[in-house]
Amino acid sequence: MSRSKSVTRKSPPTKPAKTVVCFGEVLWDCLPKGIFLGGAPLNVAYHLAKQGLRVLPVTAVGQDFLGDEILRRVGGWGLELKAVTRDARRPTGTVLATLDSSGSASYDISRNVAWDHIELTAWLRRLSPKPDAIVYGTLAFRESANRRVLDRLLALWPDAIRVVDLNFRAPFDTERVTDFALVRAQLVKMNEAELERLTRQSARTSRQMADATRRFAEKHNINRVCVTAGDRGAGLLWDGEWIWEKAQPVEVRDTVGAGDAFLGALLAALLGGRASPSAALTYACRVGEFVASQDGATPSYESEQIDRLIARPF
Repeated sequence: MSRSKSVTRKSPPTKPAKTVVCFGEVLWDCLPKGIFLGGAPLNVAYHLAKQGLRVLPVTAVGQDFLGDEILRRVGGWGLELKAVTRDARRPTGTVLATLDSSGSASYDISRNVAWDHIELTAWLRRLSPKPDAIVYGTLAFRESANRRVLDRLLALWPDAIRVVDLNFRAPFDTERVTDFALVRAQLVKMNEAELERLTRQSARTSRQMADATRRFAEKHNINRVCVTAGDRGAGLLWDGEWIWEKAQPVEVRDTVGAGDAFLGALLAALLGGRASPSAALTYACRVGEFVASQDGATPSYESEQIDRLIARPF
């Protein structure tokens, strides 16, 4: 009598997580109420990692206590630090905020700091697998050194999606820097004030915003543009189709970093390949709203907390 052989089923191999490079500034925001870790590319990196992606911050810090503390905290988030270099000649970046008699803040972004001179290391040149996307803003390109490094990275990674978060910061929001970022972009994220500035037309309603976004996209030959509008919602122009997602009310505690959380969630959904642009926009809005209801730009949270707000679209 023959015995039947048991069959062991092998689980299908899991695909490696998508890899995203976040290029640009990392700094300390020195506010009247305390000192806080900041920099839009770093905030985006944090939220991308929360979505399960492999994220590489590409930046630089000084060989000082502030640099040590950045590495300690970012390492505590579980992010890889191999592309964060130490600069022996320049300090870690800081931003000093002061308040006038009316409570309005002005910001002094320190110059000639470590992140103004990000290095293209041998490790980055050999990076494998190559990244699926690279995220950058405009502030990091106030000096020509970083503009040269970005172009070398883009030449190394021609298939990476180029994602630009404008994030204007005076006095470094010059036309030259903006044009540098946009001419290389494939996906742009901005807020309504930046859209109005670049198109010189109102974007107060969804229709106005759609018209202004189409005008922007045509001028810069960019087919995918996302515009956030605070407590009104966000719009996404995707290959000619305008998609609008209305905001849901939340008790706002701190809007700092909400836009960075939005971008991290949007990009993660799109890279996952299982979410439509509309579903990705919806999910990004809910993540941004959640972060606005928390303290700080990088609150601790798990994906289950977001899932309770919306059925996960991917």
